[in-house]
Amino acid sequence: MPAGTLYRGREGMWSWVAHRVTGVTIFFFLFVHVVDTALVRVSPEAYDDVVATYKTPLVGLMEYGLVAAVLFHALNGLRVIAVDFWSKGPRYQKQMLWSVVGVWLVLMAGAVYPVLGHAARELWGN
Repeated sequence: MPAGTLYRGREGMWSWVAHRVTGVTIFFFLFVHVVDTALVRVSPEAYDDVVATYKTPLVGLMEYGLVAAVLFHALNGLRVIAVDFWSKGPRYQKQMLWSVVGVWLVLMAGAVYPVLGHAARELWGN
């Protein structure tokens, strides 16, 4: 590691990066959502065309990514609050991060069918 490098590549840095990336992803989704919803006032036909594209398997996969981003951002946000406001938080921040990752993985596994079920039926039928 070069001298003077601030980033150590440890769990804390990667959770910081993931928190920012998921936050930007959620912001981008909200921006697109506001724009496409506003489209209904400009051209209802164009709005219907845009909504029809949302039923494709690719968008279904993107929705799963959005669920992943929202869940991680929320769970990691609770961890950040605990680190900041709990006196023992900094001492246990690494264990809390791995707990967040574990809970996130379990929730993401549970979200596979509800989120990707439609995309799977589109690709492979009933």
